[in-house]
Amino acid sequence: MKKYKDLSSFAKTNIKCYGIVILAFLVMYPLQSSGMISHSISGQLVPICTYVVMAISLNLTVGFLGELSLGHAGFMSVGAFSGVITAISLSAAVPSPTIRLIISIVVGGLFAGIAGLIIGIPVLRLKGDYLAIVTLAFGEIIKNIINCLYVGIDEKGLHFSMQSDAALGLSEMGRVIMKGPQGAVGITKTATFLSGIILILFALFVVLNLVNSKTGRAVTAIRDNRIAAESVGIGITRYKLTAFIISAMLAGMAGALYAQNLSAVAATKFDFNTSILILVFVVLGGMGNIFGSIIAATLLYMLPELLRGLADYRMLIYAIILIIVMVATNSTQSKQIIAKIKSSLRTRKSNGEGADL
Repeated sequence: MKKYKDLSSFAKTNIKCYGIVILAFLVMYPLQSSGMISHSISGQLVPICTYVVMAISLNLTVGFLGELSLGHAGFMSVGAFSGVITAISLSAAVPSPTIRLIISIVVGGLFAGIAGLIIGIPVLRLKGDYLAIVTLAFGEIIKNIINCLYVGIDEKGLHFSMQSDAALGLSEMGRVIMKGPQGAVGITKTATFLSGIILILFALFVVLNLVNSKTGRAVTAIRDNRIAAESVGIGITRYKLTAFIISAMLAGMAGALYAQNLSAVAATKFDFNTSILILVFVVLGGMGNIFGSIIAATLLYMLPELLRGLADYRMLIYAIILIIVMVATNSTQSKQIIAKIKSSLRTRKSNGEGADL
């Protein structure tokens, strides 16, 4: 115990974060393999891993960089659909489902990172409510583009259309991958609890080492005092863009894993409400607290399922618990985040959009 107290804060954080994830795997994996947990709980394991990675990645933007992003689900959707297209396209050339899953996760992360670069260059010059509104718009734009996108594959390669699957011009041996509003269909489930745990460990490795590196210290300096950071020669745009792209890439990788745990996935799964849900995990877990994000994402995602026996009252109880936790963790940063969310919701309402959560 004395040796643990003598460790640096970085080492203590690593031990807690890696330890809780490895412990969860050592407990749940044997139970899942032996069928000692219910099918509903077993089916929640991969989504929990996905949302833990999403919370970790968003905490990099919101907690450490200090910028509010309301379009994180957009990066998740980019990774999900690019990963699905990659996996289905490689189904004949790569017979191993594990290798296809790895490739699709990498591709999903790369495409989400490219989207993060494209969005980040103009967006990160904004701040406050303006940045939140623009990232919100990005998430909605991505969702609507995917709703209009049709993708198919045959011996000639991939075919794209914005009209209908009939306009793809596929041969008789062709296969439709994405059907506009129906999303991606015919997905082979390759995601596993083990792959989810590995992705969490990878996300922890990237974020924790980044935060405690020279780049991470520059990012937190920008968050604490932008003017002072700029006065000592820190490149504001460079470091903000680096953190934003890494956050987007991790979200894309999580999206690729999430999509391949389903037989079909539509763009509606990655809407504004999903971005808010992930933000709730970050805020309640603690701004800049990676360990707290892991715990909050796990408990809050499982809570509605655990309360299912209470039928109509479970969502009411879930809402009350959220309010209690929010009051208990009442902080200045949390207040600022809530104020920005309210501002974005008012903008949606003024544009004639619904804002029901």
